Amino acid sequence: MQKEKRLAEKFYLKFGKYMSRIGKKQIVIPPKTEVSISDGLFTVKGPLGELKREFNSDIAIKIEDGKIILTPIRNSLPLQALWGTYASHICNMIQGVSKEYQKKLIVEGIGFKSDVKGKELTLSLGFSHQVKVAIPNDIKVTAEKNVISISGISNESVGQFAAKVRALKKPEPYKGKGIRYDDEVIRRKQGKKSV
Repeated sequence: MQKEKRLAEKFYLKFGKYMSRIGKKQIVIPPKTEVSISDGLFTVKGPLGELKREFNSDIAIKIEDGKIILTPIRNSLPLQALWGTYASHICNMIQGVSKEYQKKLIVEGIGFKSDVKGKELTLSLGFSHQVKVAIPNDIKVTAEKNVISISGISNESVGQFAAKVRALKKPEPYKGKGIRYDDEVIRRKQGKKSV
């Protein structure tokens, strides 16, 4: 363990100054978007809504001249990793309050159906029962002709819900039955040939 730690520190001393290209970039605040930070709570307000997120105080977040600058307080490998991650989170939040994130799922299979009733997504996926999934408050879901559209201002909520629905019936490689993303390519396998 000590050896791994020493190697990691050596790696940082050698390459540390080159790490986190995303973190080094200044984030430009677009018009009609308000950004504020207090006690580690980062808030973004825009035309489509408001997003809040708590950030570790080890990464200093400064807002000046319509730009956001992130800098790690001390030199360590975990902070170098967090630096780029925090920058990505902030970019996603700023983008989300201006333009909604969208994901589409396609339900394929004979007798497979999808329907939205209130705040619940009902799916018929070849099981003996219907599968019901509760829709979170911060996202919108519509189902038309076996195409499920998921949209919302939070990139994480949209992605998490889409992944949760897809996991209910992953596409199989022979007939492609199941739930897949609209831009996903399923590698097909050839079935057994009857002689």
